[in-house]
Amino acid sequence: MALIPNRTDKSKTSGDPGGPAPSAEDEVLIREIDEAVRQDDAAAFMKKYGPTLAGVIVLFLAAFGGWLYWQNLEESKLEAQSETLITALDAVEAGDYESASEQVQPLIAQGTPGARAAALFLQAGAALEQGETARAVDLYAMIAADEEIPAALRDLARLREVASNFDEREPADAIAKLEPLAQPGSTFYGSAAELTAIAHLEMGNRDEAGAIFAAIAKDDTLPETLTRRAQQLAGVLGVDAIEDVEALLREEGVLPQEGEEAAGAPR
Repeated sequence: MALIPNRTDKSKTSGDPGGPAPSAEDEVLIREIDEAVRQDDAAAFMKKYGPTLAGVIVLFLAAFGGWLYWQNLEESKLEAQSETLITALDAVEAGDYESASEQVQPLIAQGTPGARAAALFLQAGAALEQGETARAVDLYAMIAADEEIPAALRDLARLREVASNFDEREPADAIAKLEPLAQPGSTFYGSAAELTAIAHLEMGNRDEAGAIFAAIAKDDTLPETLTRRAQQLAGVLGVDAIEDVEALLREEGVLPQEGEEAAGAPR
């Protein structure tokens, strides 16, 4: 900020504290000096920091342009992968499993984790349809071991890996592989727990199998077909899996419903 030029003023020497207001000429001079100082400051700033500032702006624009280009490439890549999967699924529907498997092969090496998982699942399903169980098991194992693939898909692959050759697999091995999935709260708890219970039966562990079937039967978050089957198997093994016997008998029609019972009662 420019300073007001020194002026000799009789009023100041005479003791007047306020002094007279500056004249119009003084105000013009003050504004001109202020403007000159501002221009000098701006020129000095640009001289000192201009090149750096320009470089930062250029780098920002280059980075932003690169990001837009990358986004466009990613979208194009995802669209191409989706089209490949759709074409392969059409081949599956047509029963051409070999062609479907070949079409998704590039996605396994170059696709995103999701596309890679979809391609491997498709190949594994095609292998099962063609009777190539061992190859299907290997493909499911690849999915389960790929940490880049979402956890839910890896868990599903582990379940399918065990289920695909369950009859040929050692029961203890099946139990060990399914243990993380056969816990209440797991996404695939019902199916994994049922296979675990069957494996225990094959090992002669009737008590363990019965307890697992009973736990499945009492879990009302599972599909009814699964809980009913588990309830029957638990009963065969001597484990009571029915919490409300009367309610079950009413559902089965052995006992009348509560409203019907009241309506049929003698007055």
